[in-house]
Amino acid sequence: MERLSDQALQTFIDLRRDIHRHPELAFQERRTAALVAAQLGAWGYEVTTGLGGTGVVGQLRRGTSSRSIGLRADMDALPIAEATGAAWASCEHGVMHACGHDGHTAMLLAAAHHLAQHGRFDGTLNLIFQPAEEGGGGALKMMEDGLFERFPCDAIFAMHNMPGFAQGQLLFRSGPTMASSDYATVTLHGVGGHGAMPHKATDPLVAAASLVMALQTIVSRNVDPMQPAVVTVGVLHAGEANNVIPASARLEISLRALDPQVRRDMERRIKALIELQAQSYGVRAEIEWRPGYAVLVNDAEQTAHALAVARKHFPADQIAQAPMLTGSEDFAFMLERVPGCYLFIGNGADGEPGACMVHNPAYDFNDQNIAPGAAYWIALVNELLSPPAPESTPETRTEKTTP
Repeated sequence: MERLSDQALQTFIDLRRDIHRHPELAFQERRTAALVAAQLGAWGYEVTTGLGGTGVVGQLRRGTSSRSIGLRADMDALPIAEATGAAWASCEHGVMHACGHDGHTAMLLAAAHHLAQHGRFDGTLNLIFQPAEEGGGGALKMMEDGLFERFPCDAIFAMHNMPGFAQGQLLFRSGPTMASSDYATVTLHGVGGHGAMPHKATDPLVAAASLVMALQTIVSRNVDPMQPAVVTVGVLHAGEANNVIPASARLEISLRALDPQVRRDMERRIKALIELQAQSYGVRAEIEWRPGYAVLVNDAEQTAHALAVARKHFPADQIAQAPMLTGSEDFAFMLERVPGCYLFIGNGADGEPGACMVHNPAYDFNDQNIAPGAAYWIALVNELLSPPAPESTPETRTEKTTP
């Protein structure tokens, strides 16, 4: 297996830490995008900037094959105040790389550098550096800007770090892997009044409390017990004084599912339940439904290819089955257009460096993952775009059969 040299590894560790020091929120990744574009251009890639706002694509062609694959890394940070205490901690107050996108970018750049110098592939490699994965739908924005029309891919792949698993362990899962995410704001309109005379009011807060409890039955009584799903009421706001019955109550709901049909069924059932609960309490329901990310479904064939590459180039104890996750990821939209695989790389097992969960102020990407992450990308490209075996000539066939 081709690996980074010690010097190259340190270069990309330093680059990762530089990106970490200068985190940028969704669609603001101008510094990071410029850094990525400059590096790719210096290594001989054809570079396109501005897709989806701040997205970057680097394209490298080798040989004559029409085959093509895409590798994607995300670049955006989160609105979290960092508490790692690292020497390379964020310079931007209230913004940090708390999900490892700095590491994802560094791993892919490290692979890009090696492939530009030593790549043994025949075909087209498209490296996709995406903005705004954290709720901004940057994948959709790049696709709306013609990502796959301008840079066709036969298959597409992405890798995300995973705290709680041994550093460098590669995890694969075929089929549904990460959940959809949808959001609803429900406003219940009643009639306000004095707390001492509830009979002269129509209390939306009582209706809201009942609705919170009723929503808990969606997963327990309307979803197949073998299908993961989550309904969470994260906000309930009503009133400002203890002796006033409010005129309205507002609920904020998030929903997750790992099956597209379950997702549709939950939306239908929740909307019906809200309306019926509101009617039973004499209040009016106003529902704002906001579809989020789709269910991330890994293609069976491409996942098998990705897993075969890992088994060929990595020890067996470094490869594992990934669990289903109720987190969401907008790479799901790319997988709806192009078959591919979203895999994981362990960031550190419990009690080890890198074990802190993502979206935590104490989280940091494990720099020891840059080497195996880049090595996997290099192997994947060289294997999936491997040059065809030379055809044997009559002479070579004769030589092979001559005793």
